[in-house]
Amino acid sequence: MSMIRDLRDAVRPSQRKDTSYNSYDATRDPSAVSAVVDCAVYRDGRRVACDDTLTPHEAMLQVRRDGGFAWIGLHEPTEAEFAGIAAEFGLHPLAVEDAVHAHQRPKLERYDDTLFTVFKTIHYVEHAELTATSEVVETGEVMCFTGRDFFITVRHGGHGSLRALRRRLQDEPELLAKGPSSVLHTIADHVVDGYLAVADAMQVDIDDVENEVFAATGKGVSRGVDAGRIYQLKREVLEFKRAVSPLLRPMQLLSERPMRLVDPDIQKYFRDVADHLARVQEQVLGFDELLNSILQANLAQAAVAQNEDMRKITSWAAIIAVPTAVCGVYGMNFDHMPELHWRFGYPMVLGLIGTVCYTIHRTLKRNGWL
Repeated sequence: MSMIRDLRDAVRPSQRKDTSYNSYDATRDPSAVSAVVDCAVYRDGRRVACDDTLTPHEAMLQVRRDGGFAWIGLHEPTEAEFAGIAAEFGLHPLAVEDAVHAHQRPKLERYDDTLFTVFKTIHYVEHAELTATSEVVETGEVMCFTGRDFFITVRHGGHGSLRALRRRLQDEPELLAKGPSSVLHTIADHVVDGYLAVADAMQVDIDDVENEVFAATGKGVSRGVDAGRIYQLKREVLEFKRAVSPLLRPMQLLSERPMRLVDPDIQKYFRDVADHLARVQEQVLGFDELLNSILQANLAQAAVAQNEDMRKITSWAAIIAVPTAVCGVYGMNFDHMPELHWRFGYPMVLGLIGTVCYTIHRTLKRNGWL
């Protein structure tokens, strides 16, 4: 705890010394594309008319002067790009490190007067046919910093844009007027709704594999499907599970535990998000168990098919053994052998071979070996 306190003390003085610089552009190359994808001030639930070149520092000046809150969106910022914003808004160094480097577990953490939330976004990858190398889901991350008068989103990954969500929320000024916690709820609800859509799409893939595994061939014996396809689908379900399961506890905390940074009216809405998330978790756990059963059934069917092949091979080997044995005996070239010089010896041996082979074949077929 003392180390964290020292880090916090080291960061905070720098926040107060100089607030006249462009907070997100401290060391950036001017010719490079900015990591800030949107920056706006909201007052009484409405976006304040402002220049598109508004910087986070200028947004906070407006907020401190006229009230409201600032909503800043970033996409995959570097440490240098995020350093100024971290100093401007007093973000904790540990949370800043998580936001910049990504690959974090879904979680909810509180640092003084800031809530830090990590969401894993899931995108379903459309595919014509599921193969052993098919990518079924793509993952990304959205980190949210919720303060009294600001809301910062840091997005990682090529999907999960929040632009449409921002426009939709701007059409509900009565909700946006509740402050930054309303944005946090909207993003949580958006992410979980995405989980529901992905779960429904994955259900179709699992049903297709299940039908193929249990579909009988013309002879009534299924040889299953490529086990690699089932393993790949199981890996994708595991990736989905890693995004869903850790998020359930944070959503329950937001819906049950009073927090100064969460409006009481907004807190009620988090219950609905937690319920939807619990439903998705049940689906994902069911997918995992079902795929285990499908895989075991597929392996069992492959073993049955191999046994069936071995029975057929053994049956034909038994039939072929009859002429092989007879021909082997009469091919020894001895002078004194029964029926060797008899006129009807040759047709008699052929008839005997045919009769024995037919009898064996009929017996094996009646017993289901052929």
